[in-house]
Amino acid sequence: MSLDQDYLTYPWRRHGYDHDRYDWSMLAKRPPVQWPGGKSLAVWINVSLQFYPLNQRGVPFKVPNGMTMPYPDLRHYSLRDYGNRVGIYRLLEAFERFEVRPTFAINAQLAEQTPYLLERLKAQGGEFLCHGWNMDHLHHGGQGRDEEAAIVKRSVETLHRLTGQPIRGWLSPARSQSWNTPDLLAENGIAYCADWVNDDMPYAFATDSGPLAMMPLSTEIEDQFVMCQNLHSEDSWVEQVQDAFDFLLQESKEQGGRMLALSLHPWLVGQPHRIGCLEEVLAHITGHDEVWQAPAGEILDAFQSAGVRETR
Repeated sequence: MSLDQDYLTYPWRRHGYDHDRYDWSMLAKRPPVQWPGGKSLAVWINVSLQFYPLNQRGVPFKVPNGMTMPYPDLRHYSLRDYGNRVGIYRLLEAFERFEVRPTFAINAQLAEQTPYLLERLKAQGGEFLCHGWNMDHLHHGGQGRDEEAAIVKRSVETLHRLTGQPIRGWLSPARSQSWNTPDLLAENGIAYCADWVNDDMPYAFATDSGPLAMMPLSTEIEDQFVMCQNLHSEDSWVEQVQDAFDFLLQESKEQGGRMLALSLHPWLVGQPHRIGCLEEVLAHITGHDEVWQAPAGEILDAFQSAGVRETR
């Protein structure tokens, strides 16, 4: 008995991907990019400022780095709170010392609950991107579109009101999305999302609500991924970040501009025994003339101004 011909019919059978969200594009074959000032490597330093509720629902899963012990899990709650009370100020001092212009990915609820912290971040300069409402309000498959739309709208509008800045960027809590998330982001005026990590450069991402760009925020050299999930030492984290930087810098000279995106968490690298490791990383990054260090939105603007277009 032969198969019905419909069984072999697949409308997406073609070269490239089986979707229209973004184009098929090999990094090495793209037109070269040059960053402002003739620099070859753009560096985005991202700081995640997060609020983990003490009594998390954990829907649909327990958030990495969240509460893990029976309520009240003061051990983990107070460690996360340390980053917003103590650790972040050590990071800010290091940024001033090395003239780093950071991007602050902050939960909207944390911005609302800690006005002193928010004012200090605003005084530092840099850019705010929305990190959702809090680390217990996840975006996920199976979530009702209206429910998710309300969370996105409340988060973006609250952060815009509190910062007085246009909120152009988004980083989902736990980087978790539903199929509707990109469309809802564009619907709320978001220009770029940092959840997808499948590139070393920005790229265009299609939505039902207009254009969106993905700004890949690397997981592989993220402090909490290396130290908490891979269980590597602080010194090993420094070495890995420096290796990534050196490789991308060399590749950018040979093939055109590249972007290094470094994700930091104040409760982790703001500890007294780790802040020196962050300073070592920043010294390495800022000690090269070929580097343009800027907030994520400025890097995206420069990339788009270069007129780079991806092709299948």
